Amino acid sequence: MSVDRRIEEGSTRVDVEADIVGRGRELNLVLAAVNAGRDVMLEGPPGTSKSTILRAISRNWGIPFFLVEGNAELTPARLVGHHNPARVLKEDYSTDNFVAGPLVEAMRQGGFLYIEELNRAPEDTLNVLLAAMAEREVVVPRAGRVTALPTFRLLASMNPFDSIGTARISDSVYDRWCRLAVGYQDAKSESDIVASRTGCTDVSLVDDGVAITRATRVHQDLRRGSSVRGAIDLVAIAAELISTGDYEDRFTAVLDAAHLALSARIAVDDAVELSPEVVITEICENHFF
Repeated sequence: MSVDRRIEEGSTRVDVEADIVGRGRELNLVLAAVNAGRDVMLEGPPGTSKSTILRAISRNWGIPFFLVEGNAELTPARLVGHHNPARVLKEDYSTDNFVAGPLVEAMRQGGFLYIEELNRAPEDTLNVLLAAMAEREVVVPRAGRVTALPTFRLLASMNPFDSIGTARISDSVYDRWCRLAVGYQDAKSESDIVASRTGCTDVSLVDDGVAITRATRVHQDLRRGSSVRGAIDLVAIAAELISTGDYEDRFTAVLDAAHLALSARIAVDDAVELSPEVVITEICENHFF
């Protein structure tokens, strides 16, 4: 069944949406782009459902999903594939001893190749994608030409706010993508996500965790706040601490949980001489008192 047929089915949107909290507009746009035969890049901070949206589409359409992490070790050979060295010594180069990489496998199976943190991959590796995106085929030395099936798509995500270990993407590569900026969701959607992921039925605790986490994103002393993953961990840990009965008051339990869940997920501004714990304590005190 073609991608066009999948999106035309009345149940497709409902089935995909069932796996995602909110994100109606983003889901509409990604579905439209993918169904139109386009490759999509989702750009935004961590924990904003980028991979969740793409996985949900792939899972509900029954299309193979290949995940590749963008980093300095993602060489062209790892992306495309390589010839088995031992067999080459015995048999010389041939199509039989070629070990396909995720790009070639995704093209052959008509799957989705998802590159996480695209801007961490080396430039020469990204250049390999140009032919696959423009021509829907790649030429593998000593192995021949690989032509993609119609459902093959290249998908990617990147965090534009993290400069450590990243590289600027060239205009020629950028020009191949349909780019969708994805930001944080509203408080109600994040509370729904936290409740769903933790199973916590204490509404006020969920709301407290979300409010404290969201406050880290706008605090003047922080250059990076926490994603909703911080709120998920905060609520899960706080619920465990409260259930033990060892804490005299709710505030102390939530504060300890916040220190544990958020201190590694925030970044204090270089010009500020404060520890993450001090900033988190201030945020919690402002929220409760």
